Amino acid sequence: MYPCFEKRFTESRLPGYEITLRIALTQSDIIGLQKKTYAVSHPANALYGQHLTTEEVAKFVNPPPATVSAVSTWLAAHGLTPKSISPFDDFLQITLPVGKANILLAADFRTFTHVASGTRSVRTLSYAVPAALQAHIRFVHPTVAFVPPLRVPGVAAVKVNDTRRSEAVEPRASIPASCEFDTGPSCLQVVFGIPTAKANDSASNVLGVAGYVDQFANTGDLANFLRNERPDLVGSTFSLQTIDGGTNDQNIFNAGIEADLDTQYTIGVASGVPVNFISVGDDTQDGIAGFIDIVNSILAMPAEQRPTVLTTSYGFNEQESPVSLAIVFLPSAMCDAYMQLGAVGISAIFASGDGGVGGIQPTTCTTFVPSAPGGCPFITSVGGTTNTPPHSAALFSSGGFSNYFPTPSYQAADVAAYLASIGTLYDGLYNRSGRGFPDVSLALIRGKGALVDGTSCASPIFASMIALVNDRLIAAGKPVLGFLNPFLYSSAGRAAFTDVISGHNPGCNTDGFSALAGWDPLTGLGTPNFDGLLEAVGL
Repeated sequence: MYPCFEKRFTESRLPGYEITLRIALTQSDIIGLQKKTYAVSHPANALYGQHLTTEEVAKFVNPPPATVSAVSTWLAAHGLTPKSISPFDDFLQITLPVGKANILLAADFRTFTHVASGTRSVRTLSYAVPAALQAHIRFVHPTVAFVPPLRVPGVAAVKVNDTRRSEAVEPRASIPASCEFDTGPSCLQVVFGIPTAKANDSASNVLGVAGYVDQFANTGDLANFLRNERPDLVGSTFSLQTIDGGTNDQNIFNAGIEADLDTQYTIGVASGVPVNFISVGDDTQDGIAGFIDIVNSILAMPAEQRPTVLTTSYGFNEQESPVSLAIVFLPSAMCDAYMQLGAVGISAIFASGDGGVGGIQPTTCTTFVPSAPGGCPFITSVGGTTNTPPHSAALFSSGGFSNYFPTPSYQAADVAAYLASIGTLYDGLYNRSGRGFPDVSLALIRGKGALVDGTSCASPIFASMIALVNDRLIAAGKPVLGFLNPFLYSSAGRAAFTDVISGHNPGCNTDGFSALAGWDPLTGLGTPNFDGLLEAVGL
């Protein structure tokens, strides 16, 4: 049932072993919050830009009083006192011996080992709650959900003399020849029209950078990067926020390639925008690598201190989560958490992955593997292209269609047009009714010394562009962009992108999807132009 895990019984020890369970309570009106989030995020709606306060979000997310009472009474009957672990009290946590958990949930908890990493987890293959509580409890975790450990993004070292490209295209004459294989901040500024001037001094416009799996951002590496690439920004640094026991070790030998890249390029491209590195530790509370914990942490912050943009270069494959997790946990918890960010005016941006149609990273597959949370309709997924115009899709840029999330309304026409253009190609290998991703694409980083490339590079660059647009909006007295996708797919938004019509993303023993005119599932709407984005928001 779970090919990535093998069962190893330790029944003699488990009854006294303590396990921490999270109980997701039924929310008051999550569908209403979805409608409200779309309303404040669509340029054609009269409510556009009127982002919600956390108090307004709470009215949709807080559990009904009857739910709180029923669940609390049930737990109290078993001698358990839960604590809330979310800003809206929709997640409760209890710690109890496994033997008592077996009685509480009619379960049989055992130990399982993840084959590839050796990570051990306590899980059960089934559980139950009393019939009277089934309307009040969405799920209990960790129980039947097997989530593999989060991996470091598959960035790849690039040699100085490496002149490979995904497709042979002629660089645009106005782009310096050196930028064909060097995507330092100065080249990005030329190619995408990103301003070189510092942003306005607005402390309320913070760019959040998510860090996971002990990836540490080194300040010494950042200083060297700025001296070489942005001498005008020497002295700039990031603030640090830690959750779930996260740290940011400054031993140079423990510097993380991904954490360094994400902080260096956000600081180096979003000139003058404050950057907050959010280090998520191993003591996660959500059972899904901290992806929900980071949202809860941000929502608990004072509004003026929250980031306006959050970039994440990490993810996993949808197929790595069993159907029981996908149907219940992801849409109602992780994706809804990112929806809550969008509702309060925060843009959640993710790398699409580097495995072509094979997912986050290349893998052996017989059907296409969507990446997660790329399929969540409330995040913006960023694919990869070659460096200089005319851009071509990067061979390894992940893209496709979610098996768990349906096509959202904002991209329905684009997805229908693409599917019509490819006809029956790959029928049965992907979900024709799924949410398509990525939404946009951007150049991959290659360059001086031993730099890296991958869609994990593209996400912080696009996030930097959005942060700079937010800077201009704030200066003009306008609200920040928030949840991006309805805007990006609008007629004004899509005009800010250059369509990418060449390239493909092979995987699973196929050539993968092809980049065609219009939106496609490897480059999205295309590559952005900063001045075009400003025009699209009326600046």
